[in-house]
Amino acid sequence: MKFSEEQMKGIVTLRESLIEQIDKHHESIENLEKDITILDLFLKESSFTKASQLTPSKKIEPQEATETIKEVKNSIPIKQGKDGKIIAKAFVTPEQVSIVLDDNVEINADTPPFKSFFLDRIIGEMKKKDSADVENGKIQRESIIDYIINKNGSDIREIIIKNYRQKERVNELINTAGWSLSRMLENINK
Repeated sequence: MKFSEEQMKGIVTLRESLIEQIDKHHESIENLEKDITILDLFLKESSFTKASQLTPSKKIEPQEATETIKEVKNSIPIKQGKDGKIIAKAFVTPEQVSIVLDDNVEINADTPPFKSFFLDRIIGEMKKKDSADVENGKIQRESIIDYIINKNGSDIREIIIKNYRQKERVNELINTAGWSLSRMLENINK
């Protein structure tokens, strides 16, 4: 069966549309998996046994304890958009979100859209809201969201966001950091 040129164009357009939909749904699935991981983390934090209620079964050496803590510490993988390669991991505690870049990822802090989007727009807007809450007496000045960028030379190694205060912000911070880091890598590779 032979197709006309117009039919072939339609088939190619349909194929491209299907590929776009697959990419869109793949990204949505990744975001849902991140959401589940975050929820699991909060569930684990809220359902724990106090140390005073535990009975020691054996003496643990300091080295073993350190290794156990490293294994237990929950991390949320942050993947690069298209290829799904892990570019960083997010560690969430009640006090802060730490986004640690993979050792193989080298991104200069001046690469767009890090400052303009992630720092100024996302964290900056949260900071504005927190400042308004300070003025209204809802929170203390020390509770305003803040960040620290740890670098190796000019390359970002870790982003620490302190005082995120609201669990809803965690997902936004991780997703927008992932988006920003992915775009930065794309800008570097152009």
